[in-house]
Amino acid sequence: MLGEGKDDIKANLAAFASRTRAQAAARSRPTAERPARDSSSNLGAPPPPEVAADQRALDLASMQPIAPPLPNRRDAVFRRLLAVADCFAAAGGLLLANIVNHQRLSAPSFATLPVIVLINKLAGRYDHDEVVVRKSTLDEAPILAAVAAAYALVWSVVTLAFNEHSSRGAVLVLWAGTSACLIALRALARGFAQRLAPPERALVIGEPHDRESLGRRLAVDTKAAVEIVGYLALEDDRRAGNSHTHSGPRNGVLSVSALKTAVESLRAHRVILIPPNYESDAVFEAVASAHSAGMKVSIVPSLFEVFGSAVEFDEFGGFTALGLRRPGLSRSSVLIKRATDIVGAMVGLIVVAPLWLLAAIAIKLDSPGPVFFRQPRVGRGGRRFEMIKFRSMVTSAEEQRSDLESLNETDGIFKIANDPRVTRVGRRLRKSSLDELPQLINVLRGEMSLVGPRPLLPEEDQRVEGHHRKRLQLAPGMTGPWQVLGPQRPPLSEMVKIDYLYAANWSLWSDVKYILRTVIHMLGRRGV
Repeated sequence: MLGEGKDDIKANLAAFASRTRAQAAARSRPTAERPARDSSSNLGAPPPPEVAADQRALDLASMQPIAPPLPNRRDAVFRRLLAVADCFAAAGGLLLANIVNHQRLSAPSFATLPVIVLINKLAGRYDHDEVVVRKSTLDEAPILAAVAAAYALVWSVVTLAFNEHSSRGAVLVLWAGTSACLIALRALARGFAQRLAPPERALVIGEPHDRESLGRRLAVDTKAAVEIVGYLALEDDRRAGNSHTHSGPRNGVLSVSALKTAVESLRAHRVILIPPNYESDAVFEAVASAHSAGMKVSIVPSLFEVFGSAVEFDEFGGFTALGLRRPGLSRSSVLIKRATDIVGAMVGLIVVAPLWLLAAIAIKLDSPGPVFFRQPRVGRGGRRFEMIKFRSMVTSAEEQRSDLESLNETDGIFKIANDPRVTRVGRRLRKSSLDELPQLINVLRGEMSLVGPRPLLPEEDQRVEGHHRKRLQLAPGMTGPWQVLGPQRPPLSEMVKIDYLYAANWSLWSDVKYILRTVIHMLGRRGV
């Protein structure tokens, strides 16, 4: 299937290897002995963030052709550490259950520990990490609760078979304790595995603007742990050149028939496919080529840029269809979200009251000016309100902004990593995200929500157009999908897409996840 294209690519790879060895030898010589570098060559330069659709095979192969450990070794690290974490989680649940039962840990109870591994295997909890790119423990929490319930049922049957007494309270404690331990220990195991295993090397296939968008999002998603090692154009050879068949690269573009060779040369772990509006034959060929090379495949349909993950798979007439939810929140969902906001804000104000006092004193002692900073933002339905924060900058910060526009680091949103206007106390408040706490007052007023889209400035909101303005169906949030990305903020064009998908796919469980991730974010002092 590779035909002449494979031979051409192998020849290019051999030429690249020869030139790389020559460059390495040249770099090892003293500076005075090195020949002047040809400014027309970019082989020694870092790879660009995106390779244009007409990039040649030689340039594709030059993007980090370093051999990492085999893909199955990386996946094995996750599977084994998760299995160990599951056993310890079951042991923790058993210990709590036996304390409630006023018994020591018996041999039959101890023998049930491997059962938790079997149940998680049947539930697909070990194979799941191999399939997905972003390995999130919170996303699987409902399944882990069901796994813990199944384990508690097995334990109660075993204790009954061996004539051991087990109360209802012990069974409930075993379920609750095992659920909590599974979530906590699996999160620790995944974090440890991320440190042990190298980043997953991915080859992205798609059109240039799609590849660029994916690259930007992966750059700010620290949990994904993906290293993009190459880009490839998805080309249907039967469509190319007015149905003229090409067996090799056309106009310097690698066709999908050469995918296996490209994957082997780059030693990629995963192929990320972004299908364009081509006939499905090209997509099928790309997936088949990736599977024949033993690669994992992730498909990112452009459909989900619009509708997100709020879909249900349906089947009728021999076809698989996607059922889409109606946009917006129902009345019951609005009431539930608002009730959650009121309760959460009241509890939050009580818990953080001592921090408010300490922050106010520190701000007053550090620099002259008020304790609070108020700024106009755009809320639900386009209505404006004043967002309240602890003052973290000098009082003349707004007047100095025009002088610092050249230092802006984010497209569409004004953001400077080391903003000179930030005070000494303000820098610490921002690092821990404590400067956001006064927004609890905005939440009680109904102007904001605990979780929601990013509250934009009026001039930023004016740049949001089209269906992305549906993000205003929800009140802006103290935190949200944009907040947990970390100190690196995506450009405004990407952020409004994230906000729109959050609004289109809202659920109470998603809000709970974002709140928990924000708490972890604050404890890790990864604020802006």
